[in-house]
Amino acid sequence: MSGGQFGGLIGDLLGHPFRTVIFAGKFLAFTHLFFEYGIQTAPAQGPSMLPTFELLGQWLVVSRRHRFGRNVEVGDLVAYNIPVDENVGVKRILGLPGDYVMLDTPGRESQAMIQVPQGHCWIVGDNLAASRDSRYFGPVPLALIRGKVVATIKPFHFQWVEKNLFHRENRSPAN
Repeated sequence: MSGGQFGGLIGDLLGHPFRTVIFAGKFLAFTHLFFEYGIQTAPAQGPSMLPTFELLGQWLVVSRRHRFGRNVEVGDLVAYNIPVDENVGVKRILGLPGDYVMLDTPGRESQAMIQVPQGHCWIVGDNLAASRDSRYFGPVPLALIRGKVVATIKPFHFQWVEKNLFHRENRSPAN
């Protein structure tokens, strides 16, 4: 490339500063909309969702189309704002408005049940012994749902999330 051609390229870029600013603005707006209303990624952390998610090294892909509880079903994994602090958690939906759910961990003495109120859902972790969930802070408002977990990412491995309420080795509730 000769000096004149190189200078012409720089001149073209610098000669149209508004075009560059407009392109940068469009790119930033698209990026913001994509991550606000499209998808979001976050690391899986903590033992509350074992064995579904690993403790370290696994990332979650969250569909923001399902924020505020839109089109979520029992068994879906959701990211939500934890009601008792400022963190974001991931749990499984066990009950939607009108459903009856147990207040305590199955197998304990208390067999009390509660009907999930309108505008709320009941969420629990897959590892009941290590999970702070609706058994701890009660029904979660659907407005706190940030999205539905649709996939997991590990280094060199991408996997869609299945909606099943039973462990992989154990597909039926009778076992």
